[in-house]
Amino acid sequence: MDNSGKEKEAMALVAEADKKMKSSQSFFGAMFGGSSKTEEACDMYVRAANMYKMAKNWCAAGNAFSQAAHLHLQMQSKHDAATNFIDAGNAFKKADPQEAINCLNRAIEIYTDMGRFTIAAKHHITIAEIYETEMVDIDKAIAHYEQAADYYKGEESTSSANKCLLKVATYAAQLEQYPKAIEIYEQVGTHAMDSTLLKYSAKDHFFKAALCHFCVDIKCHTKMFPAFSDSRECKLLKKLLDAYEEQNVEAYTDSVKEFDTISRLDQWLTTMLLRIKKTIQDDESDLR
Repeated sequence: MDNSGKEKEAMALVAEADKKMKSSQSFFGAMFGGSSKTEEACDMYVRAANMYKMAKNWCAAGNAFSQAAHLHLQMQSKHDAATNFIDAGNAFKKADPQEAINCLNRAIEIYTDMGRFTIAAKHHITIAEIYETEMVDIDKAIAHYEQAADYYKGEESTSSANKCLLKVATYAAQLEQYPKAIEIYEQVGTHAMDSTLLKYSAKDHFFKAALCHFCVDIKCHTKMFPAFSDSRECKLLKKLLDAYEEQNVEAYTDSVKEFDTISRLDQWLTTMLLRIKKTIQDDESDLR
C-alpha cells in the first residue's frame, strides 16, 4: 500500500477515535462503558500515529500519540502516558523541535513523579541534543545536561553523570565560563584517577582544565597531574608557558604544530589554543 493509503487509513482511525471520545463523554456513554471506549480510542490514536509514521507525516503522528497520552492520563495510566509522550516527542523531532521538547518535558514530569530519575535523565539528554542541533540554544542545552547529571548522581550513576558534565564543561569553556569548566574537568579527572579503567582518560581532563586556567590567569596547573608529568600534554603545557613568558608566538605555534602531528587536535582544543595564542599576540602589540 502506498503512503497516501496509510494516511487515509490513519485519518479514518483518528475520526473514529474522536467519535468514541465524544460518545463516552455523553451522559449515557459515561454510564455504559465510558472507560472501555476511552481505552479503545487510545488504541486507535496509537494505531493512527504509527500509520502516520509510515506515511512520514511526523506532525500528525506526534499529535495522535499526544492524544493517546492525554487519554492515558485521564485513565491514571501514567506509565503508558509517558511512553506515548516520548513517542510523540520522537515524531515531532523530525518536524517541530519545540513541540518535541514540550512532549518530552511532559514525559519527564511523569517519570520524576514516579521516581524514575534515570529515565528522566535520559530524556533530558535528548532535549539537550535538540537544543544543540536544531534550536542552537547552547544555554538551554547546558541546563538540560546539568539536570540530567543531577538525576544520574542521585541514582549513583557517576559515569553517566560525568558524561553529561563533560558536555557542560565543553560548552562552558567555549562560552568563556572558564571557572565552571575548570571545576568540572578537575572533578571528573579526580574521579577518573580513582578508577583503573578510567585512569588513562584523567590526563585529558586535567589537560583541558589547565588550558582553561591558561585562558584565565596564564598559570598552568601542571601540578594538578604529577602522575602525567612525562605525558605529551604536560610537556606541551610547559612549552606553551615558556613561549608565553618569552612572548614568543613562533615558539608557541611550533609547539602546537609538533603536538598536532602526533595527536590530532579536535575543534575544542584548537579553539582554546588559538585563544591563548591571541593573548600573546595582543600582549606583543601592547609592548610595541
